[in-house]
Amino acid sequence: MTTTPTGHVILERMTPAEFEAYLQPAIAEYAADRIAAGNWSEAEAMSHAQQQFADLLPQGVATPNQHLFTIRDAASAQAVGVIWLALMPHFGQPSAFIYDLRIFDAFQRRGYGMQAMLAVEREAQALGMDRIGLHVFGHNSAAQALYLKLGYTITNVNMAKYLAP
Repeated sequence: MTTTPTGHVILERMTPAEFEAYLQPAIAEYAADRIAAGNWSEAEAMSHAQQQFADLLPQGVATPNQHLFTIRDAASAQAVGVIWLALMPHFGQPSAFIYDLRIFDAFQRRGYGMQAMLAVEREAQALGMDRIGLHVFGHNSAAQALYLKLGYTITNVNMAKYLAP
C-alpha cells in the first residue's frame, strides 16, 4: 500500500527483504540507546533488544497491527528511511504508537523526518486512530525538538542521578 505523497516523501509497506535489512541494525541501535540511557548493561542489551523485537514482531512485516513502512523520496523513489507504526488501544480508544523512525544518515537534515511524521499521522487517521504516542530517549535532543515542533506533548519524564561511590 502506498500513501499519497506528502511534500517530498511517500510511505510504502516494507517488503520482507527490506525488513530483513532493517531488523539487525534497528536491534543494535535500540540496544545502544538503552545502554546510553542507562537502562541496560552492555552485557544484557543485545539479548533484551532481540527479545523485545521478537515479541513485538513475531511474524515480521506480517505481524497484525504492526505497520512497517519504507520512507521514499517522492521524486526519485529512493529509500530514505523507515518508520514503524503500531496500532494499540489507549484507555480503550483507537491509538497508534511509533516504535521507530529512522532517516538514513545520507538523508538527514533535509526535512524527511518531519515529512515522514506528517505522512504517518495521515496513515494513522486512515486506519481510524485518533492518537499517536511515541518514546524518545533523553539523549536524543534532535528527535525531541522535531516531535515538539510537530505538536507532540511530553506525557512522562524519567530521570536518574548517578551517585558517586
